[in-house]
Amino acid sequence: MEIIPFDKRIGFIWYNGEIVEWQDATTHVLNHGLHYGSCVFEGLRVYSSNIYKLEQHTDRLFHSANRMGIEVPYTKNELNDAQEQIIKKMNITYGYIRPVIWRGSEMMAISAQKNKINVAIATWEWPSYFSPEDRLKGLTLQTAEWRRPPANTIPTDAKAAGLYMICTLSKHKAEKDGFTDALMLDYEGKVAESTGSNIFFVFNGELHTPIPHCFLDGITRQTAISIAEKQGIKVVQRDIFPEEIKDAQEIFLTGSAVEINPVRKIDDLEFKVGKVTSMISELYLSEVDKNYKINNL
Repeated sequence: MEIIPFDKRIGFIWYNGEIVEWQDATTHVLNHGLHYGSCVFEGLRVYSSNIYKLEQHTDRLFHSANRMGIEVPYTKNELNDAQEQIIKKMNITYGYIRPVIWRGSEMMAISAQKNKINVAIATWEWPSYFSPEDRLKGLTLQTAEWRRPPANTIPTDAKAAGLYMICTLSKHKAEKDGFTDALMLDYEGKVAESTGSNIFFVFNGELHTPIPHCFLDGITRQTAISIAEKQGIKVVQRDIFPEEIKDAQEIFLTGSAVEINPVRKIDDLEFKVGKVTSMISELYLSEVDKNYKINNL
């Protein structure tokens, strides 16, 4: 199936308070967000025409903006309404939403005190981040060379554009070597996450996940923890070291885009898609999409 480049698509985008034609939602090449990374964003899922956890994502978007010294020129309610408005305009049933906030092109320097703050919201149909085949057989991860930086060097609790450059480098290397994604370690060599998702391990029936001290405490991560605890599964948040990975019975990733996806391989270690992962995935899908029918429980 041919994939249409995003800048060639047809539709509408909410842009600075107005709904404009998709291809008219442009910005100048000298904008500060492009050159200096002063840009924050969110990623939300739409299920059966309903936005999942809209308020939580908007709260995180404003938190990210605040951490970057960006004063958003709209209220949270205005941006929530804008997201509802654009998915209706685009007739989205199962899709993705990308709100983005960036500094404009009024100044071209590291300092950006006079730059206008721009806000846009795009949405498109997007049933799944990974293919059904990848979901069924599990994802493969390669340990990345790049490390997540410490929280005292960069605002690691913000969903900011610049924080993802090492993820792009790592994912490109992984894909070149035949893997689906990369496993990111933190600055101390402990397990952190994948390039855009949190990670969970099943050890002897318990769910273990790294403490998010230098990466995002994902909204889907929090949901997976809640689901597991409701099922009586003990959840342990702790430092996890790479040498422990071989002892895991199951591994899965969580994120708004990837949802909940099993991992079947990390480097040369193989894993099974197990019962705990399948159960949490099924319960998650039934929570986010009220039309989803649980099949495997």
